[in-house]
Amino acid sequence: MQQHHHWTGLPPDARGASVTMGNFDGVHRGHRALIDHARQVLPDAPLGVITFEPHPRQFFAPDAPPFRLMNPAARAHRLERLAVDHLYELPFNAEVSGMEAEDFVRRVLVAGLGIRHLTVGEDFHFGRKRGGDVTTLDRLGRELDFGVSALPLLGEAGEAPFSSTAIRQALSEGRPEDAARILGHWHRIDGPVIHGEKRGRELGFPTANMALDGLHVPRLGIYAVLVDILSGPHAGETHRGAASIGVRPTFGGDAVPNLETFLLDFSGDLYGAELSVALVAWLRPELAFGDLDALIRQMRQDVADTRRVLA
Repeated sequence: MQQHHHWTGLPPDARGASVTMGNFDGVHRGHRALIDHARQVLPDAPLGVITFEPHPRQFFAPDAPPFRLMNPAARAHRLERLAVDHLYELPFNAEVSGMEAEDFVRRVLVAGLGIRHLTVGEDFHFGRKRGGDVTTLDRLGRELDFGVSALPLLGEAGEAPFSSTAIRQALSEGRPEDAARILGHWHRIDGPVIHGEKRGRELGFPTANMALDGLHVPRLGIYAVLVDILSGPHAGETHRGAASIGVRPTFGGDAVPNLETFLLDFSGDLYGAELSVALVAWLRPELAFGDLDALIRQMRQDVADTRRVLA
């Protein structure tokens, strides 16, 4: 998959794509329906996804609490697995946010990307103050010679359409199974293993520590997880694990939560390696223990519960 970070200066093979456009946070089942349609409607054209960085919500409210389900690298990795040919990760800045909808279509989609077809959801809005919609796209598509498809929102019978908001709600309530149902895959937290205080090693449960910077934080507690090792000497391996998302109250509490994962039946050095940690089941809330013996007993129970859940 080729990645492009502006709409100007593209190589010839990056133009003329059948594209879909949006933030694609989580790349859930609704997003996948758009991608699949964009692939099918013009099977002879390259398949492209147009998204923005930073997320427009971050641009307009930089001090808001973290909300993203995945960082840009994780999103790109997921889109590549879906056989997207081109990811147009366009800058969202004062210039783009101030473009009127028609100007965006003419300058970015047509003159810049040279799109042949655009697939969006029926509720799609874009441009300055969200002034453009599907009607705008239909009119400009006829004028500027590109096709437009507006798909109905995808969801299960009797329930709200699939959305990143619903996924965040499920994760906040400790329901990773429901988040996975909307996503079509386990919710994953990707990132490098960083150095911690090595308390887990001292307790007999060495953990891989990962930061949650910029990401929506799921319900604090202990999770049964599946871990893909993406880089380093153990790249390509998948392991079961027991993970803690929290602030370590037994040791005084941290200012911000992080992710600590104990990989079952694993021996090796993971510092600096990229991991992808899939949340499979929430096991229990984070607790403060009066002594280390009580903590170790509970950690042993957490490992046993993890083995049972992931069996």
